[in-house]
Amino acid sequence: MKFSRLIGLAAVTSFAATMAMAGTSTMDFAQKYEKECQGCHGPIHQGGVGSDLRASALKKKSREFLAEVIMNGRKNTAMPAWKDSFSKDDASGMIDWLMDWKNTVELTLDLDEVKKTWAKLADREALVKKYPVADDGKIKYEGAQIKNIKDITFATERDASLVDFIDSTTGGVLSRHKAGFAVHVTVTNKANPRYAYSISRSGRLTMFDIGAPGQPALATVQVGQESRGLAVSPDGKYVIAGNYNPGGAVLCDAMTLEPLKAYDTSRVIDPDGEIGPSRVASLADTPYGPYFAMALKDGGHVYIIDYSKPNFPIVGDIPNIGKILHDAFLNEDEGKDFGRYFMIASQGSDVIGIVDFKEKNLAALVHTGPRSKPHPGQGSSWYSKGQNKQLHATQSMNFGDTVIWDSNWKVVKHVKTAGGGLFVGTSPHTPWIWSDCVLGQPNHYNEVHLINKDTLETDRIIKVGKKKGQLIDAKTKKVLQEWDATQHEPVAVNEVASKMSQEKLLPMPKKLGAVKKDPIQPRLLHAEPANHGAWTMISEWTTGRIGIYDSETGKFIKYINNLTTPTFTYSVEHRQHVPGA
Repeated sequence: MKFSRLIGLAAVTSFAATMAMAGTSTMDFAQKYEKECQGCHGPIHQGGVGSDLRASALKKKSREFLAEVIMNGRKNTAMPAWKDSFSKDDASGMIDWLMDWKNTVELTLDLDEVKKTWAKLADREALVKKYPVADDGKIKYEGAQIKNIKDITFATERDASLVDFIDSTTGGVLSRHKAGFAVHVTVTNKANPRYAYSISRSGRLTMFDIGAPGQPALATVQVGQESRGLAVSPDGKYVIAGNYNPGGAVLCDAMTLEPLKAYDTSRVIDPDGEIGPSRVASLADTPYGPYFAMALKDGGHVYIIDYSKPNFPIVGDIPNIGKILHDAFLNEDEGKDFGRYFMIASQGSDVIGIVDFKEKNLAALVHTGPRSKPHPGQGSSWYSKGQNKQLHATQSMNFGDTVIWDSNWKVVKHVKTAGGGLFVGTSPHTPWIWSDCVLGQPNHYNEVHLINKDTLETDRIIKVGKKKGQLIDAKTKKVLQEWDATQHEPVAVNEVASKMSQEKLLPMPKKLGAVKKDPIQPRLLHAEPANHGAWTMISEWTTGRIGIYDSETGKFIKYINNLTTPTFTYSVEHRQHVPGA
């Protein structure tokens, strides 16, 4: 979709050398950057998880150094090696393109333009009448694929641009929906879990009815060019989506997706006192009050929006949290403070900012360690009987370190793992927090470490090789279980039109493909409780499958195969009990 249909332009776009050539390279550098690099380095190359790639920053480094980083990556950072897909000429051409790139456009979020993209895909009220669902989530019509909508887990297939709905009790895939490039986050409506939402990196917000056959898409709206965060108010009335480009967020009616308000962040003050655009990173609702938290990635601020008041005003502005705000989660302390604190990672300052919804201020900064780049993902918050207090945890991106702190905002433990990670998760049904090593070296990014919630020591390690998987006792190194991890080629299927909605679906193949002759190293990430806590699902990015494990023992159960770069998973039943999730 063209920018002019989506946003107001304050200047004319001028991207220089979008097809810069170097030697024999024929790479489309602009396209490659948008697909592979923009997520970490930013739409205007300003950096974030990755380094600042603007010409002024690159000129301080030699071409030899830059080419080496592109080809071989950087140890103890999120930067991977690209030598398998880049030639030396490609690397040189990318450097030229980055050096020549000019940003002369200022993108401003425009509510009227966003409204023009709003589209109804199915009749929500007609589906409710035809396919009734009880208040407790039980399906009341004949022939339903599942018994209760809370038995559904969502999964995203990044490179296939898909949202999948999975029966959490069997592992069967119910449906697969085209929902925009690199679907990033999915959430459900806790007040009415029949409705689910997804946001793609390409800015497409989609609403689904998971209580009807095939989980049809009901509506869609293009909220930006590049988007990330998503949250639904606990009363079920509003959904808000956050943009990287143009910076800001769009608040919509949760029953229709009609856009109601745009929060533009094209002009904010950053931690260095400069005025410029800011991406919106994490968004969260809270049971503590009628609030959304909205993190300004480049601005270092968190806004608090009161959705109960006319025109949905910003009622709190918490500055000076740090540089490069990213993921966040809420505390789960029992009692009146449940969900009171928005714990936001500042990756440029290596802290977790503790934003207080009650006082609307910055309660504390939790220092996670130099160059740690905290990335909590869904985060972990649990009551530890062994430590006799509530604890919270984040991953570190640059090296294997799970950081644990208490509700006095003091770090109580650094648990070493095998490599930098993105996600750490838990539930009341497992004795561990599950910590991935997905940003580590290839000989370790196939591991997930199971850290005991009471002793704060690693008990077990899940390690999946090219042909076999193992559950290992972390202390004795004894193999507790071994299973067949044979990899299979993907099975091609064609898109089909939905019979329930104006959308495209991708059927699930009914059989496995041929055994891969050259299996690759599995890359494990994002452990998500499912099946009412009995299972934990772990995505395997490179092998195209999701592993299902016993939450109590860590033992392997089965695979969901025939997927493309599965990443984020979201269990409706589990997330009903997690504040802000």
